[in-house]
Amino acid sequence: MQIAQELSGFSAGEADILQNAIGKKKRAELEKQKERFVNGAVKNGITKETAVFIFGKIEPFAEYGFNKSHAAAYALIAYQTAYLKTYYPNEFISASMSNELSNTDKLSEFFEELKRLEIKVRPPCINDCFADFLPKDNTLFYGLGAIKNVGFEAVSHLVEEREENGQFKSISDFVNRVDPKNINKLQLEGLVKAGAFDSIFKNRKILYNSIPNIIQNSKMIYENKLQNQSSLFSEESHKISYLIKDKNATDWSNAETLSKEFESIGFYMSNHPLKDYEDALNHQRVKTFKDFENEIESEAFIAGTVMSVKEKKTIKGNSFAIVKFSDLSKVYELFLFSEILELNREKLIEGKSFLLTVIKDKTNLDNRFRRINVRKIVSLDNFIKLNYKNVEIEIHNTDDLDKLYEVIKSKGDSTIKISVEKENKNYLFELKEKRKFDYETLKYLNKERYIKKINL
Repeated sequence: MQIAQELSGFSAGEADILQNAIGKKKRAELEKQKERFVNGAVKNGITKETAVFIFGKIEPFAEYGFNKSHAAAYALIAYQTAYLKTYYPNEFISASMSNELSNTDKLSEFFEELKRLEIKVRPPCINDCFADFLPKDNTLFYGLGAIKNVGFEAVSHLVEEREENGQFKSISDFVNRVDPKNINKLQLEGLVKAGAFDSIFKNRKILYNSIPNIIQNSKMIYENKLQNQSSLFSEESHKISYLIKDKNATDWSNAETLSKEFESIGFYMSNHPLKDYEDALNHQRVKTFKDFENEIESEAFIAGTVMSVKEKKTIKGNSFAIVKFSDLSKVYELFLFSEILELNREKLIEGKSFLLTVIKDKTNLDNRFRRINVRKIVSLDNFIKLNYKNVEIEIHNTDDLDKLYEVIKSKGDSTIKISVEKENKNYLFELKEKRKFDYETLKYLNKERYIKKINL
């Protein structure tokens, strides 16, 4: 492009047309451009033979020169980023995450990489974190600007207030100090769901339900300040009881907390939904995706929580989906082809957890990373309601039989055997009627001291 501009008087736009014609091998356009190049060069005092010779050198080079220049540039960038990630991993990932504030898919990938690198992450905190992601020693402070519906500019004003006048000591202190222009209902909901106020108020549910009252009082306090007036309730406005409704209410359950966290952050940070099913998954020998991926075994049960679903169509018009799952080992993607997708489309909702029957592709047996196909999908909520077929319960002594009976007295589909020791003899007997014995029953009994052991 520069040669055409210098020798033949091409403008930058005209030189780009020449480059495009050569690169795309547009023969008719190339002949026109060649004539213009030669005529322009002649006008600038270069002989026609020399101009034709130069164009003859440009033409074949342009076919690979564009790729060559890009390869060199990208190689340099790859070297620089590899160096930064190797020697300054926290700083590198922090900068990368700040560059992708609104892209939760990318932020999720970076978060998984932080776990792999054993870099600690400080969850969103109104008193410790900033609008951007910030590295400090071996800890990354989560960027408040990345929380959904909060907004970078609005949270920057909150951070500015904190840096100028000190940390927020309570919710009422927060309300008295912030400009209501910088915090609306949606923004406050996003911060609460992400746990940003946990350091000054632990109960997220109470705080979330009190948001309308907090917003109203924030506006009232700000207007009084503008008018230089004292409210009749000025002293009360500094008390938490004035702002918070239902202060004795229980907090969200673990599942609700994680669901709200997922809504605001885009992935799970403080915990994982599969933790609630861990005992049941271990009893059923359900593998993590990481273990299954790296072993020889071709078929297994794995569990996963849906993070995103992207539905697409093949050239023939058949539907398929790329589903991003998360388990206790990593985030992974699986293809669901039309037959499985049609059976499960309605229940594949973000935040829902499933038990998956998966099988590795039988081709390329020597390849450790064979394609993994999904054969069956079952909701984990339904899975844990299933009764175990055969259960043997060991208790310490016969005095505990009445307690056990109260737990397993409901009729069901499980064959129950009870083992008990009395006077140095072991007795094993089977209940005549089948009982209900599901995961919830198992979880409850495992906490009871009179239970010695449960075999499934």
